[in-house]
This record gives sequence, C-alpha cells and structure tokens, in this order.
Amino acid sequence: MNQNEDKARMILQLRQAGITDATILNAMESVPRELFVPEQLLASAYADGALPIGHGQTISQPLIVAHMVEALEVNEQSKVLEIGTGSGYHAAVLAGLCRRVYSVERVRDLRLQAEQRFKQLKIHNVITKVADGTKGWPEQAPFDGISVTAASAEVPPALLDQLGPNGVLLAPVGPEDQQMLVRMRRTEEGFSREELAHVRFVPLRQGLARDSEMTR
Repeated sequence: MNQNEDKARMILQLRQAGITDATILNAMESVPRELFVPEQLLASAYADGALPIGHGQTISQPLIVAHMVEALEVNEQSKVLEIGTGSGYHAAVLAGLCRRVYSVERVRDLRLQAEQRFKQLKIHNVITKVADGTKGWPEQAPFDGISVTAASAEVPPALLDQLGPNGVLLAPVGPEDQQMLVRMRRTEEGFSREELAHVRFVPLRQGLARDSEMTR
C-alpha cells in the first residue's frame, strides 16, 4: 500500500472526470485522506467511493467532494458553513480554499475526532460545534457558501436565511434512492435553483444524536 501513489491516482481520476481547477486539485492533494478514514479501511482511503466512519455516517467519495467544492464557487475570502462535519475531510479541503469554515456536527464523538485531525494537520481556520445542523449557525451568518453533506426532503429554510448576497448553498435533496444535488443562489429577486447531479447521502437529521446512534 503506497499512499502517495494512491493519492496521485486519485488526482488523475479527478482530472479525467473534469476537475481542472488547480486550486481545488491542490487542496485535495494537500489533505491526507488516510487520516480521515477508519484504520481498517486505510487501503481504500483514496478509492473513489464513500466509506463508513461509524455512527451511521460516511466520508464522501473524492469526486463528490471535488464537485461540491467546485460548485460552491469559493475563494480565499469566503466564509463557509458546512452542515455535517463527519470525519472532517470535506472541511479540511475547504479550509485550504476559504478564509474560514464553520462546521456543525450532531454526533459529539465525530466532532471530537475531527477536531483532533484538524489540530494534527495544523488547520486553524475551521471552527466546529455540536448542534442541530438544520438550524445552521445563525450567530455567524451571513455566509458566502453553505455546504450540506446530508440529504433532506427540502433545503431547511433556516439555512437559506443564513446565505449572504450572491451566496451559494449546495444540498442533496430527495429520498434515499432519488437525491439530487441542488445549488441555490441568493439573488436580488430571491433564490435561483439548479439541479446539478444525482447523488446519494445519509439523511439530514434534526436534533443531537441519541445514545442509540452513538453506538453504531
């Protein structure tokens, strides 16, 4: 198992899939994905597939992360809200592209593990908290971008309210087997909506994780 070779293969696959923005490719290349997956799955760290991280959650496949980051249209001045910290991988990639990332996670253990990874990698521009992601982070609004990494029937209204002028929100919308990655953009007239791609994410749940969820 050679992580450098696996990472190089991942970057090549991203290029072949149409991800050509050098800043995004550099951000993906700079994050050691193997630190964000369970030890027993290290051999699959750079494979183009989602992997379980415990608590019923997953780390998204690299191509989906790259496409979402690209569609979010962020830059070095952007202030971004992420709903669903998970392993922290998506936030770590965004951290290399944005001024600041605020990330909300409902499972305390996942948030703690992600914080430890950020510390290990000396990532200082990601701020996390344990909270109900459907409510966003109103104290820090407005945001230039909002990235939702769990699916719901519709985009939570509270998140749209926290989007700044010309801001972009990405969210998977729909039931488990028929989700569409939707891009919402705040305009002077309200919101525009685009359907970007068919995706499959875990469901977005309200409230904090219960004890029964913590043991899965």
